[in-house]
Amino acid sequence: MTLTAVRPRAALLASVAGAMIVALDGTVLLVAQPDLRSDLGATVTEVQWTSTAYLLAVAALLVIAGRLGDRYGHRRLLCVGVLGFGAASAGIALAQGIGLVIALRAAQGVFGALLQPATLALLRLVLPADRLGRAVAVRTSAIGVAAAAGPVLGGALVTHWGWRAVFLINIPAALVIAALTLTVRTPEVPRAAHRRFDLTAGALLAAALAALVHTLAGVPDEGWTGTRTGLGLLLSLLLGAALVGYERRSAQPVVPPAVTRSVPVTASMALLLTTSGGLFGALFVVTFHLQQGLGLDPLTAGLRCLPLTLLMIAGAPVASAALGRLGPRRTAVTGQLSVVLAVLGLSRPGSAWETGLVLAVLGAGFTAVMVTATGTVVGDAPPGNAGVVGGLKQTAMNVGPALGIAVAAGLMPLTPPAVTAPAHHALPVTDLAMGQALPAVAALAALGLIPASLLPRR
Repeated sequence: MTLTAVRPRAALLASVAGAMIVALDGTVLLVAQPDLRSDLGATVTEVQWTSTAYLLAVAALLVIAGRLGDRYGHRRLLCVGVLGFGAASAGIALAQGIGLVIALRAAQGVFGALLQPATLALLRLVLPADRLGRAVAVRTSAIGVAAAAGPVLGGALVTHWGWRAVFLINIPAALVIAALTLTVRTPEVPRAAHRRFDLTAGALLAAALAALVHTLAGVPDEGWTGTRTGLGLLLSLLLGAALVGYERRSAQPVVPPAVTRSVPVTASMALLLTTSGGLFGALFVVTFHLQQGLGLDPLTAGLRCLPLTLLMIAGAPVASAALGRLGPRRTAVTGQLSVVLAVLGLSRPGSAWETGLVLAVLGAGFTAVMVTATGTVVGDAPPGNAGVVGGLKQTAMNVGPALGIAVAAGLMPLTPPAVTAPAHHALPVTDLAMGQALPAVAALAALGLIPASLLPRR
């Protein structure tokens, strides 16, 4: 087989595998956390920080990592990122204290931020335009498979070998991805196009994103009216304003003007943020309803949500075909309308098959938006800025879920009234939550119809 034939295939495999290792890592950890807590004698707050530290590092550094990839090469960043991700995983598996686990999870987030934008940029650099849509669909399906398989795989690993096994599996996967990446040949970006990296702008961007994500993650405990929430949002706003002012005067801004002026790219970012917010906000509420309201165990509740996962996986190639036939605008608007209507449908609890049908519509709509917006982001990225655009895309996919869950949690009466009888308090509380929180989540998703209408017709 010729080298020319190997390049696109290796790039696609490296992109898919890199996306899957991150998606899988997040879901298997959720299953491993109780065993981790017991083994290391950690508090609940400390265990939560094993997820929070990773999320903050990723959200803060994704755009910066994409900028570095545009300057130094995405193949190089992907290799460094995935090998560092594997090394941090090995360190966590050997850690004897929760403090070291948290620190290494933050380091794992740094390397995760390096590899994620590079996986998209490789597709943009190696694959021809007529094959991008199919590649994005394959990548989207693979992420769905990894996310769905995570709890099952994690449960099996923890049951037989303990929580450390969920990190050990990252090591051979990282080595395979790095080897695949080394077989890819991509055009070199001229150094003159990226003379230097502005550390001040990068620090402002990282601080603003970290403050925002940390604040949103705390809303379920603090509420929207809490002092910490207000101060966190104010700090995020001030840092964001300082960043905008600094970027306007910078000769080498972190986000180049060519990116901010691209309507398809900026519209896709807004669309991904609102759609992911709608999906995760809805799942947050539905999970409480199934387990707290209906009294189902976690496994049964997960099986109830299986139609969502199946349609996310199976719907990707259908969405790719629809994208080629209908164009980005009509495909995205149709998908976003499906998300909005499905979230509203979930606000009225029905039978198991009715809930499954609505979740299937939600999964299909979300996948249509994901394939369309990601394809537009990758295909319309200005030359030399594929990494920055990929970083922005992944940032939207990190901030969106935090925003959606914050909107839902802020309207959910998670603590039942003291006057309610213990035997009956769960169902009325979650019924009220469904009726209050899900319409607000649907409204958040409906905002995505605006950027969807701004995407290209063809």
